Amino acid sequence: MIILASRSPRRAALLQQIGVPFTALAADIDETPLAGETPEDFVRRMAVGKAQAIHMQHPGDIVLGSDTAVVLDGQILGKPANREHALDMLLALSGREHRVLTGVALQHAQLDYALSDSRVFFARLTRTQAERYWDSGEPLDKAGAYAIQGQAAVFIRRIEGSYSGIMGLPLYETARLLAKAAQGSR
Repeated sequence: MIILASRSPRRAALLQQIGVPFTALAADIDETPLAGETPEDFVRRMAVGKAQAIHMQHPGDIVLGSDTAVVLDGQILGKPANREHALDMLLALSGREHRVLTGVALQHAQLDYALSDSRVFFARLTRTQAERYWDSGEPLDKAGAYAIQGQAAVFIRRIEGSYSGIMGLPLYETARLLAKAAQGSR
């Protein structure tokens, strides 16, 4: 059985999109970045930590863990704590390019990992646009205070990389890890 170590409806929908049957279980791990930790190391630690936490409870299953970080000027923009925090993030992203890193870990008989690294180019936003977006409720639990698959799509001038990775689960990398695990179990 495949277990998605997440309760994210976006990750679940993406996994369903490629026809993978799974069960979803949330992994309870500390998601605080460590001092001096690079964004790449952070998403790897989170994805691996989620996969391994669930795999310890279900050692016979294949567990998929994933984590996404929005990175601006080398700093991780997490989920907004409140309205002002979200507005600050959105206005910092305004008219700029940033990276979205998504790590995917597959824990089974072994641990496999892949990283999706995408670039997102935001249009210039006014404070009024950012406030209206906040009022929609969409930014509340989103890294970087936006969801590319939602209303924030109108803010995105272009992307380079994986659309599904920006959403939270890069399907190309995920499918490759699952195929590798399937070959290893034969």
